[in-house]
Amino acid sequence: MNTITVAVAFVVLTAVGLLVATRQQEANVERVGELNGMLADTSGPFVNYLLVGSDTREGIDPNSPDYSGIGNTDDAGGQRSDTLMILHVDNERGTASIMSIPRDLWVDIPGHGKNRINTAYQYGADVLVTTVQQSLGVPLNHYVEVNFNSFKSIVSALGGVDLCFEFPTRDVHVGLNVPEPGCYTLDPIQSLAYARSRYYETFQNGEWVVDGRADLGRIARQQAFMQAAINKAIEQTTSNPLRTSELVNAAVSSLRVDPGTNLVETAEYLKPLAGNGVTRYSLPVMPETIDGKDVLVLGADSPNYLGYFAGVVGPPAQ
Repeated sequence: MNTITVAVAFVVLTAVGLLVATRQQEANVERVGELNGMLADTSGPFVNYLLVGSDTREGIDPNSPDYSGIGNTDDAGGQRSDTLMILHVDNERGTASIMSIPRDLWVDIPGHGKNRINTAYQYGADVLVTTVQQSLGVPLNHYVEVNFNSFKSIVSALGGVDLCFEFPTRDVHVGLNVPEPGCYTLDPIQSLAYARSRYYETFQNGEWVVDGRADLGRIARQQAFMQAAINKAIEQTTSNPLRTSELVNAAVSSLRVDPGTNLVETAEYLKPLAGNGVTRYSLPVMPETIDGKDVLVLGADSPNYLGYFAGVVGPPAQ
């Protein structure tokens, strides 16, 4: 299966790894050198973080219970940015917002023609950043990247993430299985299955009903999972400071960030904002078939959302 989604890990990393990072742990973070000189200055009224999840299979444990659903490097045939989010910090309003960019969004990839935005990463992080800045018109100040191996490590360090389900739920493609309605603490494997799910089904009125929103439904679920993970991370690090070391090590050991990101300074910057909650936005898109491909294109209201994240208009109405 080629659709590996770890978008939720991005903000978990921001809310866990960056909030309690130390200078010693910062030295373990890999820097993405090709982004030198490509990102916008951070002295303005807002700061944007591009949060990237790579679907690379490198380092996958063949003994893991979910290995058959993930596959290896031969199955994947390259890596993509399977999910993208932009974290927008509005310094004037003192708020934080996040917007998901659908993986199937059809855009111009500078120097490589038009394609789905998730293919831009295979040409390098610099091409992905250029694509977001030029094709969507959103300036980026920082870059944070993780893979789904680190996602499971973070969930494990948190002791699982708590979610409630109205109906029995499954996705046979990724191994998601919630047999009864109720609230559960999802372990790392079920958490990853939940975050990856694009064929999400609920059992209603005696039959399994597929969520027809596909990738857009997955984005909504990821954002809810993200907020639950943030809340748990903040609760744990506030009530028991001894928990922070394990959380930090799970996060920063697999981070890739731009050369200009100082994790300690970012921690101080983001912590009060994360504590106040993160406003979630979905980029308006429409389905379309282009060159025989089922893709998404920007919707009529998308300028209001992109304009806010670009710092040129106020927050869009919700």
